[in-house]
Amino acid sequence: MKKIALVLGGVALVAAAAVPAGAQTGTVAKGPDPAVIKDTEVEKDALHNLEVARHYFKMKKAYFASFKRAEELIEGYPEFTRLDEALYIAGMSSLYLAEGKGKQKPPAALPGAEDVYAPEKLRGGARDYLTRLVKGYPESKFRKEAEATLARLGGTQQ
Repeated sequence: MKKIALVLGGVALVAAAAVPAGAQTGTVAKGPDPAVIKDTEVEKDALHNLEVARHYFKMKKAYFASFKRAEELIEGYPEFTRLDEALYIAGMSSLYLAEGKGKQKPPAALPGAEDVYAPEKLRGGARDYLTRLVKGYPESKFRKEAEATLARLGGTQQ
């Protein structure tokens, strides 16, 4: 009987030693917070899209491509830390398209469909984006140029 008790005690001792200390106290180390990882990945993806939009805008003078990329960025990443630049690119690209500048032309409206890229609509869109920039990002480095452009377009939207 003593042998069985001794063997069972030994087995219990070995089993207790095999369980990690963190599991016994309930303080198992967790991995990084999934929200932080997601935010980092979202920010990285948004930054890539901004770099592409900036390249189309500055280097290629492809204002339709930069407008569409910035527009997707504004809609898809509303918490992006550099949204002010995306608003600037969308606003200025829209204005340049309305003025017929750049290497690209906006697509023509389908017969019987509303022309969403008509010059007056593009100018209105430019005012909307630049107004959001001026009102929402007072410390932005793009603010002065946005204000000057808005003055040329007739002021900010209400």
